[in-house]
Amino acid sequence: MALEAFSWERMVAAVDGVRERARRAAQALNEAGIPFVVVGGHAVALWVSRVDEEAVRNTKDVDILVRRDDFPRVIAALEAAGFVHRFVYGVDLFLDGPEGSVRSGVHIVFAGERVQPDYPEPTPEVTECEAGPEFPIPTLEALVRMKLTSFRLSDQVHLIDLWDVGLLDESWFERLSPPLAERLREIERERRR
Repeated sequence: MALEAFSWERMVAAVDGVRERARRAAQALNEAGIPFVVVGGHAVALWVSRVDEEAVRNTKDVDILVRRDDFPRVIAALEAAGFVHRFVYGVDLFLDGPEGSVRSGVHIVFAGERVQPDYPEPTPEVTECEAGPEFPIPTLEALVRMKLTSFRLSDQVHLIDLWDVGLLDESWFERLSPPLAERLREIERERRR
């Protein structure tokens, strides 16, 4: 593996590229009249930025929540915008053109469904959202439920970020189902270490 030179420009270009993909995908879905919500790391970053912009963490892909019934229209809208639909490792995603990377793709999550059969809760509905600067994002409660349900390492880091800026606290334990509340307690314990 050949290493490139250290470069602020490459770092900024990577962030700008992800933001541009999110904008293009959102614009295509808006123009097609398809309800959607940008979820995942971008939603966390937007919530965190409302409190502390220095605590924002960047992400390399775009996660979009849509209704399964709308998916044929999602494919048509995103392909018309230059994205290429693929089904990889059980995930519907869109590459940014034929040479696009799976790593930086637009990943689809279906509303009201369990992403994995063993997940404790289904994903939120597309109606559980708020207006973001350029696209809808989930309500904080819907976002927290999604992160606690997936609970991968990246989700745990996002939950710590939300807690660290004061968007989460002990009062959330009572607002969540028992399995999710226990996971949030685990996050709270991890933060204290």
